[in-house]
Amino acid sequence: MAKQVPFEMVLEKAYQYKDEMTRFLRDMIAIPSESCDEKLVVQCIKKEMEKVGFDKVEIDPMGNILGYIGHGPHLIAMDAHIDTVGIGNIKNWTFDPYQGMEDDELIGGRGASDQEGGMASMVYAGKIIKDLGLEDQYTLLVTGTVQEEDCDGLCWQYIIEQSKIRPEFVVSTEPTDCQIYRGQRGRMEIRVDVQGISCHGSAPERGDNAIFKMGPILNELKELSHNLGNDEFLGKGTLTVSEIFFTSPSRCAVADSCAVSIDRRLTWGETWEGALEEIRALPAVKASKAVVSMYNYDRPSYTGLVYPTECYFPTWKVEEDHITVKTLSKAYEGLFNKKPVVDKWTFSTNGVSIMGRHGIPVIGFGPGKEPEAHAPNEKTWKDHLVTCAAMYAAIPLSYLDELKK
Repeated sequence: MAKQVPFEMVLEKAYQYKDEMTRFLRDMIAIPSESCDEKLVVQCIKKEMEKVGFDKVEIDPMGNILGYIGHGPHLIAMDAHIDTVGIGNIKNWTFDPYQGMEDDELIGGRGASDQEGGMASMVYAGKIIKDLGLEDQYTLLVTGTVQEEDCDGLCWQYIIEQSKIRPEFVVSTEPTDCQIYRGQRGRMEIRVDVQGISCHGSAPERGDNAIFKMGPILNELKELSHNLGNDEFLGKGTLTVSEIFFTSPSRCAVADSCAVSIDRRLTWGETWEGALEEIRALPAVKASKAVVSMYNYDRPSYTGLVYPTECYFPTWKVEEDHITVKTLSKAYEGLFNKKPVVDKWTFSTNGVSIMGRHGIPVIGFGPGKEPEAHAPNEKTWKDHLVTCAAMYAAIPLSYLDELKK
């Protein structure tokens, strides 16, 4: 006979572990763990998973940590990337990014919202599941994934393509302010290269200034950014120039090359091919014979493994009536006796590979708020950790209940 979710007991347990989740999150924050340098925080998570009673804990060849609860036939995954960005200008912080801060309501530090808070809640959801004996009918896979900040989704490309792990669906614990998120725009990293000919700066007419040639291209890119696709749910596609590079023999010479990087966000219906072609079609790009290309990523993980990919991260969404939306709504209403807010992310997540490349449904529910990501004085809320731990413990059985309908 199928078990029902004991919502009151789950929520009571989540509050019971509030202090432990706070301590665990602060332990992770204290360990600098930028992309490709996650080894020590992975070891910290492994120790915590083993401490609370996970049935199996593994570290794969890329360095992702995989913790399993239960042995049932339905594989459900929950994911947190456990790498962070750097701290930026330390003068913009009012507290140490790694020592962090804590008061009755908040936890501060790099990674608090983006997104080690999700890992803290997932691990203690596992503890709640074990305490209440809820795991017989499913297997819960909790992943702490690497290199997301560098190349979102690469970790799950590896998990799906190489480890051959394919859950029925994945809960992304990226920050959602404890709302349900069902999609995001995709993105691309594009480069435009222009060549010139150097000469002495005293007689610039003898050369061909690559920076001057880039100028009209920048103006046309700005104009293009106002005329991109739009989707009622995911919103507009966007384009911004994020970097500029040049080469020149000296400050007294004409530049002989110029390049820019473009951050291109793709809404529903836009394609990577179309995004490249609309730039290639710009008059200034044609006139300067500029080369438009997509970046590739081939940086080694902390284990030394290289898993190269192009820097294209597909758009994805699940529909409003999808079983994952129904599952999380059921769990939320059972725990909190009110309807959840359903929305979307502005930024990108590992869903670009899980759902975008491989068609495995993704649904989002996480502690913290999106505007905290990458910001100085990053923080999250202790009550969010409790809310999310309860949700993560309730989701698997809520899903099995929805499957019966």
